Amino acid sequence: MTTAPTALHRWQPPTGILPRGTLLVLPGRGEHGGTYERFGRRLAADGYVVHALDTAPEHTAHEVLTRAVATGENPVAPLVVVGSDTGALQALHAAATTDAPLTPTGLILAGTAPTTDGPAPTADLTGTDEDRGWDAELAARTACPTHRKKITGDREFARGRLFDPVPAHLLPDARPDLPVLVLHGEADPISPLEQARGLVERLPQATLGVLHEGVHDVLNDATHRTTAATIVLWLERLRADKAMRPLLTLETGRREAA
Repeated sequence: MTTAPTALHRWQPPTGILPRGTLLVLPGRGEHGGTYERFGRRLAADGYVVHALDTAPEHTAHEVLTRAVATGENPVAPLVVVGSDTGALQALHAAATTDAPLTPTGLILAGTAPTTDGPAPTADLTGTDEDRGWDAELAARTACPTHRKKITGDREFARGRLFDPVPAHLLPDARPDLPVLVLHGEADPISPLEQARGLVERLPQATLGVLHEGVHDVLNDATHRTTAATIVLWLERLRADKAMRPLLTLETGRREAA
C-alpha cells in the first residue's frame, strides 16, 4: 500500500480578487509540488487558487483525489487538474474514475509521459559521471536558466527519476469526456510529439498546444510565460462556456494593393 500524497503547496489570488477557479497540480517523475512555485504564483495572480500535491507516480488517482479532499478546502469551480509527465497520466485516470471524491471540470496535460515504447533516450542519465548525467537531464527537462538553477539547488528534487518506468496502473488508456488542454514540447526527448498527437485524437474534447523548440517540462520551460498565458485563456473559455467556444477572435486587417 502506498502512502497518500500530502498537499503542502498553495497559492492564493491577491487580496481583494475573488477566486475564478481552482487548479490541482500533480507533478511528474522526480518533482514535488514546490517545483511549481513559479507556475502557482503566476496563475494565482490571474485569480486562480493553485494547489500542488507532493505526489509520486505510484499513487493511484483515487489516492491523489482523496488527499486533495483532505486539505479541507472546498474548491472554487471550475476545478481543473493539471498534470505534468506521469502527473498527466494520473490526471487522466482521476477524471475517468467513477467513484472519485472530486469531479474535475477539465484537465491540463503537460509533457504527458509515454505509455508505449518510444525511441531510446539520446542522453545517458544513468552513467557514473553524475555531473554529466545531471546536465543531460536538465537539457531534456528545460531550457529555462532560472528553472535549471532552481531544481539544481533543490534538495527535495529527485535527480535521475525522469527515465524511471511508468507504473503499470498508469499505462491503460483513459479517455474522460471533458475538456482537455494538452501542452507538449516540439522537441521533447522523453515523450515524442506524435504520442501527444495520438492522445489528442483519442480524447473526445481535447486541444493540442505545441511549444516550438520546447522540451519536456513545458510548464517550466523557456516559454513558460506563453504557456501560462495560453492556460489562462483556456481557463477563461472553460469558465464562460463548457462548449469552449472562443471568447475572442483575432483578425488580420487587409491592405488594398496600391
